[in-house]
Amino acid sequence: MTENVNRVVPIGEERDREMLKGASTYTYRERPQGEIQAHVFFPKKSSGKPRTLVVFFHGGFWEIPSPAQFVPHCLHLADRGAVTVVAETRTASRHGTGALEAIEDARDLIRWLRHNAATFEIDPERVVVCGAAGGALLALMTTLPKEQDLAPVDGLDCRAQALILFSALVDAGAGSAAFSKFPDELSAKKNSPLRLLRRHLPPMIFFHGKADRIAPFAKVASFCRKARWRRNSCELVDYEKAEHGFFNFNLSHHNFELTIGAADRFLVEHGLLEAAEDDPPAIY
Repeated sequence: MTENVNRVVPIGEERDREMLKGASTYTYRERPQGEIQAHVFFPKKSSGKPRTLVVFFHGGFWEIPSPAQFVPHCLHLADRGAVTVVAETRTASRHGTGALEAIEDARDLIRWLRHNAATFEIDPERVVVCGAAGGALLALMTTLPKEQDLAPVDGLDCRAQALILFSALVDAGAGSAAFSKFPDELSAKKNSPLRLLRRHLPPMIFFHGKADRIAPFAKVASFCRKARWRRNSCELVDYEKAEHGFFNFNLSHHNFELTIGAADRFLVEHGLLEAAEDDPPAIY
């Protein structure tokens, strides 16, 4: 499926730098704790028109940076003509921070990319935000809050036109895996995606293992039911007996191929990627 993916070595913290050699690295924010960076992969061929932007936020509960997690996904989608980004945010191990700072960084990155749309040759109205586990919560928090709670800054919005979520944390309330990463119960509730569902959300697709003990499948199934009840497009692709990290390239090439193929199809269906030349016509 993906010409470049076969070149990628198994993901590990020591290999991050090697895996990111093909990316262009930018500092998108200077924080009191230091520079925060994003790593951008460009398509090999110029399309002559603004391209879809796809941004990935890694998992790990905002503890340690692991941007290389989504390099294989970025390579695939860059081959398909999108500009792709693996994002870094502030983390506990490097910056002494928690979930709130990571959410702030995620929103600022999307605004920064839109501000620099001409430089990156991207369409600011074709932004897809993706994430795994805590990174999925970041992706959701760029888009779910109402406008009065998440107004544009300097005319720049951080909301996505579509969301792709892997093993997502959708509940930050008491008892959840995310709860302790917030400074107090009120801030955890305020940033819990399950509490922020509303109408007129962009299309979403979730990939989730039914044996996930960290981000329970039942929570995501409930989120999707409630989203669809509000007439949103929310697709849930479940994987029997699959655990939390089932989709990662280094854990299962098979599951990686299944999930990236379904994500590709999702983007084509919503007009965010052109159909691949070798794809058969869809049959419904």
